[in-house]
Amino acid sequence: MKKFIPLTIFAAAFGLVEAAVVVYTRWLYYPNGFAFPVSVPPIEFLKVELWRELATLGMLGAAGALAGRNGWQKFAFFMWAFGVWDIFYYLWLNLFIGWPASLFDPDILFLIPVTWWGPVLSPCIVSISMCAAALIIVRRGEAGHAPAPKPLEIIGVAAGAIIILYTYIADAAIITAAQMPPPYRWGVFWIGEILGIAAFATMLLRKPDGRNAAG
Repeated sequence: MKKFIPLTIFAAAFGLVEAAVVVYTRWLYYPNGFAFPVSVPPIEFLKVELWRELATLGMLGAAGALAGRNGWQKFAFFMWAFGVWDIFYYLWLNLFIGWPASLFDPDILFLIPVTWWGPVLSPCIVSISMCAAALIIVRRGEAGHAPAPKPLEIIGVAAGAIIILYTYIADAAIITAAQMPPPYRWGVFWIGEILGIAAFATMLLRKPDGRNAAG
C-alpha cells in the first residue's frame, strides 16, 4: 500500500507537465480563449499530439507495471496513476489559467483514435471510479483475496466502459468539422458508469468459494 504514495506524487507531477503543455498550446492556437466550437490546429501539430498521448499512456502504464507485483496489482496501479494524473491535470490547469471555470465546461479529452470530447466532470468521475477500484483491488490482494471475476462481470465492466467511450467519441466528426456538438449524453454516461460499478461490486460481494457474500 505504501507504493501509492510515490505513485501519487509521480502522477500529480506528470499532471502538471501535461497541464503546462496544454497552457502553451492554448496560448499559441487559442489566444482569445479556448471554447467550442474548436478550431482545428495544423495537421503537423496533431501528429505530435498523437505521439504525446501515446507516450503518456506508456509512461503511466510503465509506472503501474513497476509498482505492481502481479498482473492485477500492475493494472490497479496503472488505474490509480491514470486517475490521479487526470484529476491533477485539471487542478493544475485551473491554478495556472483559471480553466475550467466550471466542472461542466466542455473539453477535448483525447485524440486516439478519434477526437474525444465531454464536460470536465465526466472524466473526473471516471478517474475517481478508477482510483477507488485500484485501492480495493490492491487491498484485497494484500489480504489474500485477489480478484477472480466471472465472465459476466468482465463483460459488465467492459460494456460500461464502452458505453462511456461512446459518449466521448459519438460526435467526433462534428468536433473535427469545427462545429458545435450537441448536449453531452449524460443519461448514456450514467448507464455505463452504473453498469461498470454494478459488475465490479458483484465481484466484490462474492466469497472466495464463489458464493454471494450475502448468502
